Amino acid sequence: MTISKRVLTSIIPIFTLVALSGVSSASEFSKEETKRPILVQGPMPIEAEKFAERLENVQIEESGSTFEFYIGTVDDYPVIVSKTGKGMENTAAATAIAIAKYNPVAIINQGTSGGHDPDLNVFDIVLGERTVNIGSMKTGDRAKGEGIVATDWKPMDVMASEGSAGEDPNAEKARYYEADPDLLAMAKKVKDHYTKGKVVEGTIGSADLWNNEVDRINWFHKNYGTSVEEMESASSAMISKAYDVPFLAIRILSNNKTNNGAYNADTAAANQEYVYEVVREYISFLNNK
Repeated sequence: MTISKRVLTSIIPIFTLVALSGVSSASEFSKEETKRPILVQGPMPIEAEKFAERLENVQIEESGSTFEFYIGTVDDYPVIVSKTGKGMENTAAATAIAIAKYNPVAIINQGTSGGHDPDLNVFDIVLGERTVNIGSMKTGDRAKGEGIVATDWKPMDVMASEGSAGEDPNAEKARYYEADPDLLAMAKKVKDHYTKGKVVEGTIGSADLWNNEVDRINWFHKNYGTSVEEMESASSAMISKAYDVPFLAIRILSNNKTNNGAYNADTAAANQEYVYEVVREYISFLNNK
């Protein structure tokens, strides 16, 4: 694999990027290619670089000190691997930058996750039928000395209205982002290619949280229907929806505290191998449209 590298020295501030309209005109990539690229996201190096190694004709572009974009091809179709960095803010920023600059035809956010469902084991993969922000919450109204009761906290939908989400009773619900039907269908078609665990459909929860309390994990599983938790997918789904870009999250269990499934770093590479097959299937779908 031959790689060339260049730094994006003139990056539009992120808040300007989010406000952009007509993103296709901002895309240098679409000027060079007749086909809009598929964007594959991974937070950490171990969650992105194995896929990037499978690309052909690779160039690397950097944005700021966090974001890297590996621009290449799979089966002669343009594919970009985005190393987003960890967390909701990093991922939202990386997604906005990618949409504005590269005009992707679809976005797949993938990586590792912690299990919420005791029926799932390490190396099982969850196709995100939907994603949800499990960190956007409103606490109970309690005076000094009345304590903290986390199980009384309510979900808070910051997209419910332009007013204060904390004062809007209509915002006291979780917002779920549904997977793109075509992306989900292609991911389901290649289930049999994966032999290291099960591939199931479920709900992926995201937040800048790391839950180690099994009772809390079980609470999310019961009240939000979560299969796994991680720190990125819901923010990417939110930005993708804002720009009407098809989206799917695919997460592998790297551990599961609900059934004592110990952490295994090899899951990151296994997930990328499966996502590679999903991307190839989606390329075939796009070429035959």
